[in-house]
Amino acid sequence: MRRIVMPGDLIAKNPKVAGYGTYVEKGKVYAKYLGLLDENDTSIRVIPLKGRYIPFPGDVVIGIVREISANGWLVDIYSPYKAFLPVTEYPENSLKNKKINEVLDIGDVIVAKILNIDPKMKVTLTMKDKICKPIRVGRVVVINPARVPRVIGKKGSMIKLLKGELGIQIVVGQNGLIWINGDKKKLNIAEEAIHIIEKEAHTEGLTDRITEFIKSRKGEVCGEAEVNN
Repeated sequence: MRRIVMPGDLIAKNPKVAGYGTYVEKGKVYAKYLGLLDENDTSIRVIPLKGRYIPFPGDVVIGIVREISANGWLVDIYSPYKAFLPVTEYPENSLKNKKINEVLDIGDVIVAKILNIDPKMKVTLTMKDKICKPIRVGRVVVINPARVPRVIGKKGSMIKLLKGELGIQIVVGQNGLIWINGDKKKLNIAEEAIHIIEKEAHTEGLTDRITEFIKSRKGEVCGEAEVNN
């Protein structure tokens, strides 16, 4: 049975096993969140129980541009803390001969990474990473950030399942926003599946149920297509 850990609890002495929801200090692994301890022989992670997203350096997030200034963009990352994307952290080849609001405008959605956080919890973002980009197509699904580890699955197993069964693109933000892109009917199935995972995150046999759900819904979609033809 998984035990509940508190932020700052010592959970391992081998830094090589540190996974999601943990941090390493002086060679030891500590819990980052209040949550359930999930461990095996090769890794250890903490699945948050509840709460809003707390930024951590290196996290991938999906955010919405709320304000524009001369040197960057203020981005809503669905956290209690404000995030800022400096112009200097946007890919240079996309800035040439463009005004700042032509690069990113208010309301635009982006995939970014947490670059750093100062002592006052001011968050700096970067888009200088291959996963980072403006989102112009697809849709964004919003879930409780505490359920993100379950949507990802162990070693990305749940994401691989969704991609493999539905043939869609997915980027999961640690802040609970998930970008999906592909065939509209398959996106509908993916969105339903994601919300089932969110709702049933701590139940056993979830992967099997999601597999059955997707196959069943795909069968319904194919049946509808045959009737329409």
